[in-house]
Amino acid sequence: MTIPMEFQHASENFERFLADARDLAGLATRNQTYTMVQAVLQVFRRRLAVKEAIRFASALPPVLRALFVTDWDVDEPRLPFADRAAMTREVQAVRRHHNFAPDSSIRDVAAALRRHADGDGLDRVLADLPEAAREFWST
Repeated sequence: MTIPMEFQHASENFERFLADARDLAGLATRNQTYTMVQAVLQVFRRRLAVKEAIRFASALPPVLRALFVTDWDVDEPRLPFADRAAMTREVQAVRRHHNFAPDSSIRDVAAALRRHADGDGLDRVLADLPEAAREFWST
């Protein structure tokens, strides 16, 4: 079997995703964008059961999938979904001295994700998650 294209071009696709997220968020660098994306994924992950999170990860492109599960403490208490403003503050608190995530960070990452993930697959996964999870990824 040949290597699937999503794995053959994972790095290039991730760079395109970062460029879109950077532009949507109005950030200056890919490092700033990486921190924002990582924080958005962590904030979302904290609100899912492990089984839900693994299912969500399966809908992500390979590098985002890896980023989603990196440094995951599966024993960390699960948090409830909050309003967008509160979760945005949580995003902005990740590495806060090096974090330039704008108030629109969750929406910006969601929009970039929709451009780079299989939208139908993502929607199927989100359909099985709580309504608040679907709202998190709404644009």
